[in-house]
Amino acid sequence: MTSTYPGLVARTQSFTLGLARKFRIAPDGARVLFLRTAGGEEPSGDLWCYQVASGEERLLVSAASLGGGGPMSQREKARRERARDRSAGIGAFHTDAAVRVAVFTVDGKLYAVDVDSAAVTELGAQEPAAEARIDPRGHTVAYVRETELRVIGRDGKDDRPLAEPDGPDVSWGLPEHEASESMDRFEGYWWAPDGRSIVAARVDDGPVPVWHVSDPAHPEKPPTALRYPAAGTPNADVSLHVLGLDGGRVPIVWDRTAFEYVTRVTWSGEALLVVVQNRPQTVMRILSVDPATGATTVLREDTDPRWTTIVEGVPAYTESGLLIWTADEGETRRLTVDGAPVTPHGLQVEQVLSVDGDVVLFAGREEPTERHLWTWTPHSLARITGEAGVHDGRRAGGVTVVDSRTFTGERITVDGRELRALTATSPVKPEVRLHGFGDLGLRTAVLLPAGHQPGSGPLPVLMDPYGGSAAQRVVAARGRYWASQWFADQGFAVVIVDGRGTPGRGPAWERARGDDHPAPRLQDQVDALHAAAGIYDLDLSRVGIRGWSAGGWLAALAVLRRPDVFHAGIAGAPVTDQLLYSSHWQERTMGLPAENPAAYARASLIDDAPDLRRPLMLIHGLLDDNVLPVHTMRLSAALLAAGRPHTVLPLPGATHMGTFHGVWDLEVDFLRRSLGISS
Repeated sequence: MTSTYPGLVARTQSFTLGLARKFRIAPDGARVLFLRTAGGEEPSGDLWCYQVASGEERLLVSAASLGGGGPMSQREKARRERARDRSAGIGAFHTDAAVRVAVFTVDGKLYAVDVDSAAVTELGAQEPAAEARIDPRGHTVAYVRETELRVIGRDGKDDRPLAEPDGPDVSWGLPEHEASESMDRFEGYWWAPDGRSIVAARVDDGPVPVWHVSDPAHPEKPPTALRYPAAGTPNADVSLHVLGLDGGRVPIVWDRTAFEYVTRVTWSGEALLVVVQNRPQTVMRILSVDPATGATTVLREDTDPRWTTIVEGVPAYTESGLLIWTADEGETRRLTVDGAPVTPHGLQVEQVLSVDGDVVLFAGREEPTERHLWTWTPHSLARITGEAGVHDGRRAGGVTVVDSRTFTGERITVDGRELRALTATSPVKPEVRLHGFGDLGLRTAVLLPAGHQPGSGPLPVLMDPYGGSAAQRVVAARGRYWASQWFADQGFAVVIVDGRGTPGRGPAWERARGDDHPAPRLQDQVDALHAAAGIYDLDLSRVGIRGWSAGGWLAALAVLRRPDVFHAGIAGAPVTDQLLYSSHWQERTMGLPAENPAAYARASLIDDAPDLRRPLMLIHGLLDDNVLPVHTMRLSAALLAAGRPHTVLPLPGATHMGTFHGVWDLEVDFLRRSLGISS
């Protein structure tokens, strides 16, 4: 029997549809633009304007009024996949400096809207248009069509290429795979403040190996060719150029052989800053660029024998010319101003969100389960959020937008006044108990079935980790536990553990697993499980584990290497062969394969196939272009060759971020059968 709740979670995108997102505040603080869908099950994003003085919310553009809902271009699908954006309609927008004009694309068409009048104009650009950005003065719109960077007037005139591909594998104005997948850099070009030129990335994918992803459900469609730089293989050749609207072209010069990664490009005031990183990621430099000549000067160099960490939002200058950056000092990542730390030890700076004059808004953690907002000025440091939760925000013109996700709900405010939430209501209410177990203080969340009575008998256990370096699972926000509570309500004690190597606890914790990735990560799960069993009545003879991506790898690892503890595993999109995952991501923590082959071998699972003694379900989206289906196929082939029975659940049409509605029910059925639990 299929449950209705998993389908509701999918349709509401975990009850986030109907929440405001992607904010742009006018520099005078008068208005805030944002995206929001029309309801809790409506995926199409619309553009809204909030008038700060009156508190009025105005709908500027309904995507449906433009015919939104048609098929997306492959490039737009790829952009949203990299950004983990499941939305339709208007997925992104960009404004001039004054926030008087916004531009966006829908169904490959380029539009502009006047914020005051809400008048929408289709500019008639070449299709499919993507990555639209208007210059700060509001006169010219740049966009990408396929692999060329183009410009068009705000009036729809003078549509022309600014940079065209000069090779079969060259693109202009787009981020390469590793930038968007591993560095959180989703842009490929940046307007100069005067609107007369653009800094653009030229990406040559020629050196990158070609892999293919096919959809067996549509044999009439050819496989999609994908340039995928796996660990130890060549990366794309990325260069930067200043492109004048008058036709001028100036290459930006640095040692691209030694520093092949471009992690950030930003205009901060009139200053052009570029951050580059070497292939081993042990050295990161901030370069100051002269746009007229392309010459660069090293403003700062950071080194670390393990790796240097990319922090979102930096570098930036304050209005008075102070350089904002971060520095790792022992166990703490600190905010620095002109090289001097300005935040205390123990406050982990996670992201710089905005620089408004001489006010810096940033997110940080003192307690790993809580992310709070802080402001720094030359005269003060203050936390501006109070309730335990995960808080995000933006600031400009003295106005602050706060996006709060807590155990009590989701609330988005502009200077304390709440924006409307059009979300659906979940019938499942997570009841989360947070712990810090053992000498390591392993942050752990425990969820029991709704209405469970202590003393009613031991509960079978379902471990539900992620465990990778991209995200935390154990946080004080109910939205992270919709799935976990539903699984608990099927009769399990669900235990979630953030072990060594997960973010949110500072640089020392991120590096605490050392050179042996599997052993510490797996031991942390075991230790927290046993600690939880000292508090809750858990049946340690019936322990399952499920996970996706890094969590899927951890689930497969658990049943393969610790069958004495874990009795069934569900591995979704697992990285089973570490050499087949992306270069920048893998090499950051494991080094180059040629220099550290043992680390890759230890963390790969193919050779463990003959040791499988517990039930294992492998799940994989067949259109996954992040963790490609080859990972599941190779582990399955090795298990078959070893005569080890297992289950494979392919998801036709699904990508790395997508699942089918009925998967949760199939997982529960598998766990019950595998652990001997009656339904």
